[in-house]
Amino acid sequence: MDYEAARANMIEQQIRPWNVLEMQTLNALGAIRREDFVPAAQHDLAFADVQIPLGNGEVMLEPKVSARMTEALHLKPEDRVLEIGTGTGYLSALLAQIAGHVTSIEIDAEFKSQAERNLGMAGINNIALVLGDGHNGWGEPGQFDAVLVSGSLARIPDSILQSLTDDGRLIGIEGYAPAMQTVLYQKTSGKMLRTTLFETWAPRLKNAEDKEEFEF
Repeated sequence: MDYEAARANMIEQQIRPWNVLEMQTLNALGAIRREDFVPAAQHDLAFADVQIPLGNGEVMLEPKVSARMTEALHLKPEDRVLEIGTGTGYLSALLAQIAGHVTSIEIDAEFKSQAERNLGMAGINNIALVLGDGHNGWGEPGQFDAVLVSGSLARIPDSILQSLTDDGRLIGIEGYAPAMQTVLYQKTSGKMLRTTLFETWAPRLKNAEDKEEFEF
């Protein structure tokens, strides 16, 4: 496979049509070798518009979803980013290509080891990978300028939202199958604005408990 041509086609045929137009996001997508973060048996799907199974109930999100979630954070070079759910490290690499520093929390030791290898081979060194459970948040209140939650939750809890600085942004996936919502939270002057961006689906974060949608 001509990976460079496939990467260019992915950007032009999947990413741009989804209104991902910020050059810093497009440049990151062009710079990060997505195929290096895909399991060897799935290389033929590296640039396909599909979720890629990773095992243990986890998936690699579609390229357009990864791109749009990254762009929605409007990252700056000085930003400190928290990622909850490292997976193979692809989204971590996109975030680190734009922001100053990324702290990524992964509950699965095997995935964390894979991500360490992948990111090391990619020469990315502004990421701290942590083995832990981030479904209830991580770090100190007000520690991060941006947060990306790669797995779904019924609702983003306050324990994660409190990680944001003032003017901080969080992107995550909320709701119940089959029609979950990708949502953006923006904190301004202590108030939290929630915006629905688009429908998608992702596996639940490990250990996240679903609450009943309706109580009778």
